[in-house]
Amino acid sequence: MTAASGEQALAGERKLRMPSCLLKLTRVVLSHKPFALFIIIVVFVSLAYHKLYWGIGEDPKSSVPTSSLSAERSCAHYVPSALNMAGGPSPSIGNVFFVETSEQTAPSYLFSCSVESAARTHPASRVVVLMKGLAKENGSLPKHWAFSLLSCFPNVEILPLDLTELFSGTPLAQWFLQPQRQQEPHFLAVLSDACRIVLMWKFGGIYLDTDFIVLKNLQNLTNALGIQGDSVLNGAFLSFEPKHKFMELCMQDFVQNYNGWVWGHQGPELLTRVFKKWCSIRTIKSMSCKGVSALAQEVVYPIPWQDWEQLFEAVSALELQKLLKNTYAVHIWNKLSHGTKLEIPSQALLAQLYSQFCPVTYTKMKQDSEELSRRAV
Repeated sequence: MTAASGEQALAGERKLRMPSCLLKLTRVVLSHKPFALFIIIVVFVSLAYHKLYWGIGEDPKSSVPTSSLSAERSCAHYVPSALNMAGGPSPSIGNVFFVETSEQTAPSYLFSCSVESAARTHPASRVVVLMKGLAKENGSLPKHWAFSLLSCFPNVEILPLDLTELFSGTPLAQWFLQPQRQQEPHFLAVLSDACRIVLMWKFGGIYLDTDFIVLKNLQNLTNALGIQGDSVLNGAFLSFEPKHKFMELCMQDFVQNYNGWVWGHQGPELLTRVFKKWCSIRTIKSMSCKGVSALAQEVVYPIPWQDWEQLFEAVSALELQKLLKNTYAVHIWNKLSHGTKLEIPSQALLAQLYSQFCPVTYTKMKQDSEELSRRAV
């Protein structure tokens, strides 16, 4: 007899014994021990509660591992119940994409805040974080507080970025396979520019840079991009339907007018070039043309890049409310601001944004700040 058949036989014996045990208990209850009835009721109620609470008796394949259970219970106090996605997101709701084209696998506070704020404001959407540094054959995420934190949100997915697969079937496939491109001074930025327009063309939805803090749901801003100032469009935020002609023209321009040696030529300047041709205009302004909208600066770039230091200045709650009245998201201009120390807690504009729109990341920042202060004493 095999081990498997032995276990089955043993299980069968246990099932056969069950009725006789119940029969003996029944005889005791019906004869002369009414107090036993009370005990049995208590036992059965306890077992039923235990089953409902811990899920005993579920299919082992569908049950959650113990470690995940503890993670879920620790997440429950800060993940809103609105994020319960048992049925999955509606197919009509687009994904929200973030992309990391470097090998970086240690997300910053701002990275975490970007994803957390997007997850909170888009509970019915998949928030997909694609990272080049995540090896495809590695089935688990690196041990890092940000991955643990973001994994608490049921609509967040952190996946490896397969660039060859992403660019396949697009005009950028051959461009990516040219090894000399990687020697260009702005290659990572150009690669990010390439990823976003291909994602929008292939899948549609919303693309955000990992230095955005999202304040409101962006789903109603369809086929849109934002003006960053100086009559220039920026691709840090994009929202398009899949296979949109505007994104197809962006891919064509990317290859036909390629220049990876000039900062912004494949990003903001490309989008500005294509939009001007699309609308047959010379100057960019807030407008809608042939179904594509250039959003006013206050919508997603309320702080101009020239004024990035304003993010670290103290503001009152009333000033903050007034500043962000018509704003959906705030671009933090990480390329300029990343070296500036942010006091936590403080009344700085950026600190207040963290506190309100990514409270879990903010809590982690406070804990780390307090720990550093204790060590310094």
